[in-house]
Amino acid sequence: MGSTALWLAPAHANAQAATDSATTDADAVALKDEVARLRAELDMLKAEMRAMRGPQTAAPAPANTLGDTALAAAPPTSPTPAPAAKAAPDPVQISWKGAPEFKGSNGWSFKPRGRFQIDAGYLSAPSNRASGQADGRGFTTRVRRAYIGMQGTMPGNLSYRAEVDLAGSSPTWTDLYLAYDRGPINITVGQHHPFTSLEQIQSDLFLSFNERASFIGAFNLERRVGISAGYNKGDIMINAGVFTDDIKALTNDGNKTVSYDGRVVWMPKLGDTQLHIAGSAHYRDLGTFQAMLGTQYRQRPYIGTTDIRYVDTGLLTVNSETHFGAELAVNHKRFHFVSEGAWLKADRPGTATDPSFFGGYAEFGIFLTNDSRGYKNGTFERTVPTNPLDKGGLGALEFNIRYDRLDLTSGTVGGGVQDAFGASFVWTPTAYVHFSAGYMHLIYNIPSAQPKFTADSLGLRAQVDF
Repeated sequence: MGSTALWLAPAHANAQAATDSATTDADAVALKDEVARLRAELDMLKAEMRAMRGPQTAAPAPANTLGDTALAAAPPTSPTPAPAAKAAPDPVQISWKGAPEFKGSNGWSFKPRGRFQIDAGYLSAPSNRASGQADGRGFTTRVRRAYIGMQGTMPGNLSYRAEVDLAGSSPTWTDLYLAYDRGPINITVGQHHPFTSLEQIQSDLFLSFNERASFIGAFNLERRVGISAGYNKGDIMINAGVFTDDIKALTNDGNKTVSYDGRVVWMPKLGDTQLHIAGSAHYRDLGTFQAMLGTQYRQRPYIGTTDIRYVDTGLLTVNSETHFGAELAVNHKRFHFVSEGAWLKADRPGTATDPSFFGGYAEFGIFLTNDSRGYKNGTFERTVPTNPLDKGGLGALEFNIRYDRLDLTSGTVGGGVQDAFGASFVWTPTAYVHFSAGYMHLIYNIPSAQPKFTADSLGLRAQVDF
């Protein structure tokens, strides 16, 4: 029994070893089969990835060894780029030009605009020289202008402006137009200035005296509804337009007034000197209705706070007007000179005398600070102080002298002659604030009010715009 057990033990051990060997061989075969299957699947996956990417040269991948079989790793792949997101519209940009200006994409912009001018005046004149008005001598005050409006641009090189004056007894439109600007060409439709005078086109914000030249008001030069075109390139600017009447006057169906206006400007820049030479022509057919109502040529004594008008033709029956103007200006650093002359002939019906009137002025100015008058597009522009009050400076100080003549006497029409000699002082503490004082000594020669007499006017103004 003992020997039998000893014999069986080695036999059992040998059998167990054989069984283990068989199991190991089977496992190895199974493992090889699994590796082969995995490799086949990997090759298939690599082929699909190549097909998706298109023909590319793949970098060799490092091999991994599993058992005695090397597995090639898949080449690195680049992530599929995400579709580009649409660019967000440009945000609204806000800048400051006396008031906020909003600019969006595609050429849109919007800016509120406005101004107010508070005037005080004093007129010294003989008590026996009345003008058919209440006594406007002595001290007077007036809100000269109170504008509120808006302006902006639109896609397609278009721009617009709408502005109303609230200073009078009822609101009055000033600028109300749509404009197209492309390169040197511009077209404007709506109520705007005809092209008859440098100082008439110039904004009242940038005047060197509180009032414009006498002939501008006397000849009834004002904004009117019409269409105009302009060319502005280099040293040359040309404007021409066809106009009717102002918005308020056009509410009457009988108003058939039409005018044709043109102006040519040569404005070369010679070093630091801006030269300005210009001429204008104007023809206006007043139509039957307006001719019957009559036309009046008259002017105040260089202040706007009184209604006295010593030079006055009274109402005249006028069929048409022909007006010519000449302009000369020199702007050199702190100095400027400007002069204009204007001639108007009124065509009266029948055998009535056709009167011819004249107006003009000459002015010289100097800045007491290191500043100069702005000039742009054929007219004087805003003065921007080099050392403004808000930066610790004094602002711009300007002194001007002027001679102004208005002659409304011609033939049987005795409107009178007004000669004015005066000076003004302008303080511009910042670009959008303006204070001015102007004095005028006036000499009158009126056929119906002989002998000659004199008057003195003083005007003060406080102004802000945005």
